[in-house]
Amino acid sequence: MRANILVAATLVALAGCVVEQEQAPAPAGAAELRAAASDPRLAPLYEARGWRTAWATQSEAALRAAIGDAERHGLDKAVFLDPIEAAATPAARDAALSLAALAYAEALARGRTDPARIRAPYTVPRPSADLAAGLNAAIESGGLARWFAGLPPQGEDYRLLSEAFVAANRQIAAAQGRPPPALIERARTLAVNLERRRWLERAPPETRIDVNTGAATLGYWREGALADTRRVVVGEPGRETPELASPLYRLAANPTWTVPRSIESEVGGEAYMRRNNMERRDGWIVQRSGPRNSLGLVKFDMQNDEGIYLHDTPAKALFAQADRHASHGCVRVADALGFAAMIARDQGVLDQWERARATREGGEPRETFVPLPRPIPVRLLYHTAFVERGRLVIVPDAYGWDDLVAEALGLPSRPRRAPRPRGGDIGP
Repeated sequence: MRANILVAATLVALAGCVVEQEQAPAPAGAAELRAAASDPRLAPLYEARGWRTAWATQSEAALRAAIGDAERHGLDKAVFLDPIEAAATPAARDAALSLAALAYAEALARGRTDPARIRAPYTVPRPSADLAAGLNAAIESGGLARWFAGLPPQGEDYRLLSEAFVAANRQIAAAQGRPPPALIERARTLAVNLERRRWLERAPPETRIDVNTGAATLGYWREGALADTRRVVVGEPGRETPELASPLYRLAANPTWTVPRSIESEVGGEAYMRRNNMERRDGWIVQRSGPRNSLGLVKFDMQNDEGIYLHDTPAKALFAQADRHASHGCVRVADALGFAAMIARDQGVLDQWERARATREGGEPRETFVPLPRPIPVRLLYHTAFVERGRLVIVPDAYGWDDLVAEALGLPSRPRRAPRPRGGDIGP
């Protein structure tokens, strides 16, 4: 078993992190330190210190103890500690300790990997912090342990994922080289999802909509409390719903649907278009408003460059299925009219919404827009392990995106699974 997943077995090595009594090596000169600290991440730290060395025996022991806790975060401590042993001079050792500290701090504070490089687009905001300043202050105050402990997510979700990972990892260690494949897969999934949590802001907007495309569920948060949850249908494999942050800025009653070029080939001939209330307008196929419209009776307009939004659907049966990865990329919402009314009520525009729904033109429903006074942040996330009502839930990796994160983390690989589109209606 590779060390980067089997970190539990090495925790006994933390005995070496006890503070030693011998004197710290003589301080390196500023010129030597400048030469050794060639990584640009180190310059802010050493400039703040006037190019004085950062580490003595006690602070190094505290750093090693903090990094020794990497298993709790699904990380491999060797990735951060091993380069220190290659340092050949006092200056190089000081720089290596600083680089290990900053790399580990960044891994805890905002993730060891960059989600935008793993798969684009990714526009969900990530945490930002002046880690060099924080590290310097922690060194000076002797508070390294407290500083590192405050960097990762602090909520129940992260804590329970962490506890489950540690338990799985120690079961792997106890298997003496023959762990069940399902146990390895469980640990891998938990490590990937711990990383995904570290990508997220620690204080997201108190009023927001979070869609978990891994589980095909939606949560509506109102002023910091979870006000509503419901099922959704999200993109099928091969037409995945991307991970985006995008504000919901208006409701569209009785929406029309302009068929994207990527779907036009799935539309049948003129007879099909007549049956489905479609027509050609300025070179595009447009489906007129009505209950049979592929967007249903409400569209939740969002601002993004990917043409992704939430909407109603006439294909209600999909919401009863366990696997709800069946759309062309947009998010279909169960009881979308009820959800729209809830949002309109919270925004103080319920009267306008009800009038918009009733708007007719020549006896036919007419598309009408109701702007929201306060746009609602929406986050489209992909989580395959999460906590629901205090219980850990793991769902299948429908998109195969766990594999991409695992590879970026250096976790054991597995054969890449090709996406398997389900097929179905042509709705977005």
